[in-house]
Amino acid sequence: MLLKKYTLILCLFFILFNCKEELTITFIETKITTSNNNLVEVTIPKAIENSIISSEINTEVSNLVIAALQVGDTDTKTSKSIEESINAFNNEYNAFNTEFPNISQPWEAQIDGEILFQSHEVISISITSYVNTGGAHGSTHISFLNFNAATGKRIKNNDLIKNKAAFETVAKTYFNTAIEDEDDLFEPNEFKLPENIGFTENSIILLYNQYEIAPYSTGIIDFTIPIEKVSAYLSFNSSN
Repeated sequence: MLLKKYTLILCLFFILFNCKEELTITFIETKITTSNNNLVEVTIPKAIENSIISSEINTEVSNLVIAALQVGDTDTKTSKSIEESINAFNNEYNAFNTEFPNISQPWEAQIDGEILFQSHEVISISITSYVNTGGAHGSTHISFLNFNAATGKRIKNNDLIKNKAAFETVAKTYFNTAIEDEDDLFEPNEFKLPENIGFTENSIILLYNQYEIAPYSTGIIDFTIPIEKVSAYLSFNSSN
Protein backbone atom coordinates (compact mmCIF):
# COMPACT_ATOMS: atom_id res chain seq x y z
CA MET A 1 0.00 0.00 0.00
CA LEU A 2 2.83 2.36 0.89
CA LEU A 3 4.58 1.55 -2.38
CA LYS A 4 1.44 2.36 -4.39
CA LYS A 5 1.06 5.67 -2.56
CA TYR A 6 4.69 6.55 -3.23
CA THR A 7 4.29 5.66 -6.91
CA LEU A 8 1.19 7.85 -7.18
CA ILE A 9 3.00 10.83 -5.62
CA LEU A 10 5.93 10.31 -7.99
CA CYS A 11 3.61 10.25 -11.02
CA LEU A 12 1.89 13.43 -9.89
CA PHE A 13 5.27 15.10 -9.49
CA PHE A 14 6.28 14.28 -13.05
CA ILE A 15 2.92 15.49 -14.38
CA LEU A 16 3.27 18.81 -12.58
CA PHE A 17 6.89 19.12 -13.68
CA ASN A 18 6.02 18.51 -17.33
CA CYS A 19 3.13 20.99 -17.19
CA LYS A 20 5.47 23.60 -15.77
CA GLU A 21 7.95 22.95 -18.55
CA GLU A 22 5.24 23.47 -21.17
CA LEU A 23 4.14 26.85 -19.86
CA THR A 24 4.58 29.52 -22.50
CA ILE A 25 6.62 32.68 -22.00
CA THR A 26 4.52 35.71 -21.07
CA PHE A 27 5.11 39.02 -22.82
CA ILE A 28 4.04 42.53 -21.88
CA GLU A 29 4.09 45.67 -24.01
CA THR A 30 6.89 47.90 -22.76
CA LYS A 31 7.46 51.57 -23.56
CA ILE A 32 11.05 52.72 -23.13
CA THR A 33 12.21 56.33 -22.92
CA THR A 34 14.53 58.61 -20.94
CA SER A 35 14.15 61.94 -19.15
CA ASN A 36 15.91 63.88 -21.93
CA ASN A 37 14.20 62.17 -24.85
CA ASN A 38 12.10 64.16 -27.32
CA LEU A 39 12.69 62.23 -30.53
CA VAL A 40 12.43 58.50 -29.97
CA GLU A 41 9.44 56.24 -29.32
CA VAL A 42 10.11 52.60 -28.44
CA THR A 43 7.33 50.11 -27.72
CA ILE A 44 8.41 46.49 -27.69
CA PRO A 45 7.31 43.16 -26.20
CA LYS A 46 9.25 42.05 -23.14
CA ALA A 47 9.36 38.53 -21.72
CA ILE A 48 8.68 38.94 -18.00
CA GLU A 49 9.66 35.56 -16.54
CA ASN A 50 12.92 35.47 -14.60
CA SER A 51 14.51 32.78 -16.74
CA ILE A 52 17.33 32.17 -19.19
CA ILE A 53 14.75 31.86 -21.98
CA SER A 54 13.33 35.33 -21.29
CA SER A 55 16.81 36.80 -20.96
CA GLU A 56 17.90 35.40 -24.33
CA ILE A 57 14.82 36.76 -26.09
CA ASN A 58 14.94 40.18 -24.43
CA THR A 59 18.63 40.54 -25.25
CA GLU A 60 18.08 39.82 -28.95
CA VAL A 61 15.19 42.29 -29.14
CA SER A 62 17.20 44.95 -27.30
CA ASN A 63 20.20 44.48 -29.59
CA LEU A 64 17.97 44.99 -32.62
CA VAL A 65 16.55 48.22 -31.20
CA ILE A 66 20.04 49.46 -30.31
CA ALA A 67 21.22 48.78 -33.87
CA ALA A 68 18.20 50.58 -35.34
CA LEU A 69 18.99 53.72 -33.32
CA GLN A 70 22.67 53.68 -34.20
CA VAL A 71 23.68 56.84 -36.07
CA GLY A 72 26.75 56.71 -38.27
CA ASP A 73 28.75 53.51 -38.45
CA THR A 74 26.11 50.82 -37.89
CA ASP A 75 28.81 48.14 -37.57
CA THR A 76 30.17 49.72 -34.40
CA LYS A 77 27.75 49.37 -31.50
CA THR A 78 28.60 51.80 -28.72
CA SER A 79 25.46 51.66 -26.55
CA LYS A 80 24.90 48.85 -24.06
CA SER A 81 21.20 49.50 -23.50
CA ILE A 82 18.16 50.91 -25.29
CA GLU A 83 18.17 53.86 -22.90
CA GLU A 84 21.76 54.68 -23.84
CA SER A 85 20.82 54.45 -27.51
CA ILE A 86 17.89 56.83 -27.02
CA ASN A 87 20.11 59.38 -25.31
CA ALA A 88 22.80 58.97 -27.97
CA PHE A 89 20.25 59.55 -30.74
CA ASN A 90 19.05 62.75 -29.05
CA ASN A 91 22.64 63.91 -28.47
CA GLU A 92 23.52 63.32 -32.11
CA TYR A 93 20.57 65.43 -33.19
CA ASN A 94 21.42 68.23 -30.75
CA ALA A 95 25.00 68.31 -32.03
CA PHE A 96 23.77 68.33 -35.64
CA ASN A 97 21.25 71.09 -34.90
CA THR A 98 23.95 73.19 -33.26
CA GLU A 99 26.23 72.83 -36.28
CA PHE A 100 23.45 73.36 -38.83
CA PRO A 101 20.85 75.58 -37.12
CA ASN A 102 19.14 76.55 -40.38
CA ILE A 103 18.03 72.99 -41.02
CA SER A 104 14.76 72.93 -39.11
CA GLN A 105 13.58 69.39 -39.81
CA PRO A 106 13.80 67.39 -36.57
CA TRP A 107 14.98 63.83 -36.39
CA GLU A 108 12.65 61.09 -35.27
CA ALA A 109 12.65 57.39 -34.57
CA GLN A 110 9.74 55.07 -33.89
CA ILE A 111 10.23 51.40 -33.07
CA ASP A 112 7.31 49.04 -32.48
CA GLY A 113 7.29 45.33 -31.81
CA GLU A 114 4.64 42.64 -31.65
CA ILE A 115 4.33 38.91 -31.09
CA LEU A 116 3.35 37.36 -34.42
CA PHE A 117 3.16 33.78 -33.27
CA GLN A 118 3.86 31.73 -30.16
CA SER A 119 3.83 27.99 -29.60
CA HIS A 120 5.69 25.51 -27.42
CA GLU A 121 8.29 25.22 -30.19
CA VAL A 122 8.76 28.65 -31.73
CA ILE A 123 8.16 32.33 -30.92
CA SER A 124 8.04 34.80 -33.80
CA ILE A 125 8.44 38.52 -33.10
CA SER A 126 8.18 41.44 -35.54
CA ILE A 127 10.11 44.68 -34.97
CA THR A 128 9.28 47.67 -37.19
CA SER A 129 11.59 50.68 -37.09
CA TYR A 130 11.15 54.04 -38.77
CA VAL A 131 14.13 56.38 -38.53
CA ASN A 132 14.53 59.83 -40.06
CA THR A 133 17.76 61.74 -39.49
CA GLY A 134 16.78 64.78 -41.49
CA GLY A 135 16.95 63.43 -45.03
CA ALA A 136 14.42 63.69 -47.81
CA HIS A 137 12.59 60.71 -46.35
CA GLY A 138 12.92 58.33 -43.45
CA SER A 139 13.75 54.66 -43.61
CA THR A 140 11.39 51.88 -42.57
CA HIS A 141 12.80 48.47 -41.77
CA ILE A 142 10.96 45.36 -40.55
CA SER A 143 12.73 42.48 -38.86
CA PHE A 144 11.31 39.08 -37.93
CA LEU A 145 12.98 37.34 -35.02
CA ASN A 146 12.26 33.64 -34.51
CA PHE A 147 13.19 31.93 -31.25
CA ASN A 148 13.34 28.39 -29.98
CA ALA A 149 10.65 28.51 -27.29
CA ALA A 150 12.46 25.90 -25.19
CA THR A 151 15.81 27.72 -25.06
CA GLY A 152 15.20 31.33 -26.10
CA LYS A 153 17.92 31.03 -28.73
CA ARG A 154 17.33 32.78 -32.01
CA ILE A 155 16.63 30.45 -34.94
CA LYS A 156 18.37 31.18 -38.24
CA ASN A 157 16.27 31.02 -41.39
CA ASN A 158 18.11 27.94 -42.65
CA ASP A 159 17.23 26.14 -39.43
CA LEU A 160 13.53 26.94 -39.81
CA ILE A 161 13.28 24.98 -43.03
CA LYS A 162 14.28 21.34 -43.46
CA ASN A 163 13.58 21.09 -47.20
CA LYS A 164 14.71 24.36 -48.73
CA ALA A 165 14.29 23.36 -52.36
CA ALA A 166 10.67 22.28 -51.90
CA PHE A 167 9.93 25.34 -49.77
CA GLU A 168 11.39 27.68 -52.41
CA THR A 169 9.28 26.07 -55.14
CA VAL A 170 6.09 26.88 -53.24
CA ALA A 171 7.32 30.32 -52.18
CA LYS A 172 8.21 31.33 -55.74
CA THR A 173 4.63 30.72 -56.85
CA TYR A 174 3.26 33.11 -54.23
CA PHE A 175 6.09 35.57 -54.89
CA ASN A 176 5.23 35.77 -58.60
CA THR A 177 1.61 36.54 -57.69
CA ALA A 178 2.66 39.31 -55.29
CA ILE A 179 4.97 41.09 -57.76
CA GLU A 180 3.10 43.63 -59.87
CA ASP A 181 5.95 44.44 -62.24
CA GLU A 182 9.05 42.25 -62.57
CA ASP A 183 10.92 45.16 -64.16
CA ASP A 184 11.01 46.76 -60.70
CA LEU A 185 13.30 44.00 -59.42
CA PHE A 186 17.09 44.19 -59.44
CA GLU A 187 17.32 40.61 -60.72
CA PRO A 188 13.89 39.67 -62.15
CA ASN A 189 15.02 36.25 -63.33
CA GLU A 190 16.45 35.14 -60.02
CA PHE A 191 14.36 34.17 -56.99
CA LYS A 192 15.82 34.08 -53.50
CA LEU A 193 14.25 33.83 -50.09
CA PRO A 194 14.13 37.08 -48.10
CA GLU A 195 16.17 37.88 -45.02
CA ASN A 196 12.95 37.99 -43.01
CA ILE A 197 10.65 35.01 -42.55
CA GLY A 198 7.96 35.17 -39.87
CA PHE A 199 4.99 33.17 -38.70
CA THR A 200 1.40 33.73 -37.70
CA GLU A 201 -1.10 31.15 -36.51
CA ASN A 202 -2.24 30.27 -40.03
CA SER A 203 0.48 31.46 -42.37
CA ILE A 204 4.14 32.10 -43.00
CA ILE A 205 5.22 35.61 -43.97
CA LEU A 206 8.07 36.38 -46.34
CA LEU A 207 9.20 40.00 -46.41
CA TYR A 208 11.76 41.93 -48.45
CA ASN A 209 12.79 45.30 -47.03
CA GLN A 210 13.48 48.36 -49.15
CA TYR A 211 16.56 47.95 -51.38
CA GLU A 212 16.72 44.19 -50.70
CA ILE A 213 15.51 43.13 -54.15
CA ALA A 214 14.14 46.39 -55.61
CA PRO A 215 14.65 50.18 -55.44
CA TYR A 216 13.35 52.33 -52.58
CA SER A 217 10.39 53.48 -54.65
CA THR A 218 9.06 49.92 -54.82
CA GLY A 219 8.70 49.86 -51.06
CA ILE A 220 8.50 46.81 -48.84
CA ILE A 221 7.49 43.62 -50.64
CA ASP A 222 5.78 40.93 -48.60
CA PHE A 223 3.46 37.99 -49.13
CA THR A 224 1.98 35.17 -47.09
CA ILE A 225 1.70 31.44 -47.66
CA PRO A 226 -0.95 29.34 -45.91
CA ILE A 227 0.92 27.27 -43.35
CA GLU A 228 -0.56 23.99 -44.57
CA LYS A 229 1.11 24.53 -47.96
CA VAL A 230 4.61 24.40 -46.45
CA SER A 231 4.23 22.71 -43.04
CA ALA A 232 5.86 19.52 -44.36
CA TYR A 233 9.02 21.48 -45.16
CA LEU A 234 9.39 23.24 -41.79
CA SER A 235 11.62 22.11 -38.95
CA PHE A 236 8.92 22.52 -36.29
CA ASN A 237 5.26 21.70 -35.81
CA SER A 238 3.48 24.97 -36.59
CA SER A 239 0.19 23.80 -35.08
CA ASN A 240 1.44 23.58 -31.47
